[in-house]
Amino acid sequence: MASNTKNSFKYWQNKIIIVSMIGYSLYYFVRKNFSIAMPGLTAEYGISNTSFGIVIAIGSILYGFSRFINGFIVDRVSTKAFMALGLLLCAGANFAFGFGVDLSYLITGVHEGPQLVNMLILIMGVTIILNQYFQGMGFPPCARLLPTWIAPNELATKMSIWNTSHSIGASLAVIVCGAIMTNCGADMSGDSSIVSHITANLANSIKGWDTLSQSDQMSRVMTYASHYGAWRWCFLIPGCLALGGAALIFFGLKDSPQQVGLPEVEGTHTGKDETEGKKGAHKEFLKHMVFKNRWVITLAIANIFVYILRMGVLDWGPKFLTEDRGMDIKSASWSVAAFELLAIVGTIFAGWATDKWFDGKAHRMCLVSMIGACVFLGVFALFPKMPTVLSIIFLAMGGFCIYGPQALIGIGAANHATKEASATANGVTGLLGYLGPAIAAMGVGLLADNFGWSVVFIAFVGVGLIGVLLFASMWNAPRDGYERARKFTEEFNKKNGEE
Repeated sequence: MASNTKNSFKYWQNKIIIVSMIGYSLYYFVRKNFSIAMPGLTAEYGISNTSFGIVIAIGSILYGFSRFINGFIVDRVSTKAFMALGLLLCAGANFAFGFGVDLSYLITGVHEGPQLVNMLILIMGVTIILNQYFQGMGFPPCARLLPTWIAPNELATKMSIWNTSHSIGASLAVIVCGAIMTNCGADMSGDSSIVSHITANLANSIKGWDTLSQSDQMSRVMTYASHYGAWRWCFLIPGCLALGGAALIFFGLKDSPQQVGLPEVEGTHTGKDETEGKKGAHKEFLKHMVFKNRWVITLAIANIFVYILRMGVLDWGPKFLTEDRGMDIKSASWSVAAFELLAIVGTIFAGWATDKWFDGKAHRMCLVSMIGACVFLGVFALFPKMPTVLSIIFLAMGGFCIYGPQALIGIGAANHATKEASATANGVTGLLGYLGPAIAAMGVGLLADNFGWSVVFIAFVGVGLIGVLLFASMWNAPRDGYERARKFTEEFNKKNGEE
């Protein structure tokens, strides 16, 4: 590759990584805001953990199906246009959620009471479910785009850097929305009816409320009463940011090096272009490289257990830390942000270690990381009375470890399926992976309401051990599937009468 071409390629590769990182982090900004708004919704409307769990579970399942369906679509359309459209639709869903109470009033004609709350839960469920489907339009384009611009021998390192967009978006979401919850809204602390209403809602929703001191109870009540309605802005402000992000994606990305006059990335030739236009070629390629690929399927199954841990902590962390560990909402938000911020370091480290120590074999680093996650979350679960600082450290170290497999599963699936089927492979891993949050949402809500939060984290450790066994079964798997793809192309051409 000539010097000018090499410089141009480096410029475009870096631009693609940076722009897609910003765009995908904004996807998380209009997704993880809900977890910070949940305590405020409970305080003002008495919505239970079980109700939240049902909504999150349905949304998670739909998100998995969305990634699966959109994985097929993205392999045949413009990646940048598809990703931009998804973020635009997410912004619309967030605006609808922010005005959910107003919509509930217009439909029911009442300002308070069970009828309003039930309608709000319905609207909340519909908008979150729609938002989750639109969220599924974010990752498949990136799963297709990045292997097109990055060589297999450096995909783990560079895509792990890109994968920090998950943590950047989620951590910024909890920090900003935590600040919104403690600085916005109306001060209704002087309204005795509002204070009594919040007190009753918290007493009915928080297990062990009666064991708290009266001053602790009043402190929690007055926190929500002083910022009444702040949860709305957790959706409206991120929605506005998402609009700008959609424009950045559309005008800043390019679908392939060829679009800017650059050659195909070295080491990514599959020979699939030789079968272009032949009947059944694409379908057979996908079947061989994804659905009949043992390593892709194993990674997809392991993704279920990785996501139970990751999304269980992320979705429920603020609620758990406020209700079980006695933190205020601001401290809980920063604790979950620490989980995400240390996950950034863990994600980059996992990618670097994969290429440096394991020759790009992502599954081996996944095994090491999953063992670490089990250890740290196990200590966190078994010692609930440890000092707050230690609780935050062990929770954050769990994030450092669990985000390695979260990033590397997608990288491994992309490498094993090759760039030609990477979006579809990640659709499969996403479909199964997001059964994890659905299981976590239902399981965590029910366990927390009936047995308390300590049981939840003990269950997380058991889930992590299953993941350890799955990754261990892949130890001898190859790094990528490009040789497999080339053999398929040769056999397909011979079968169709070509030399």
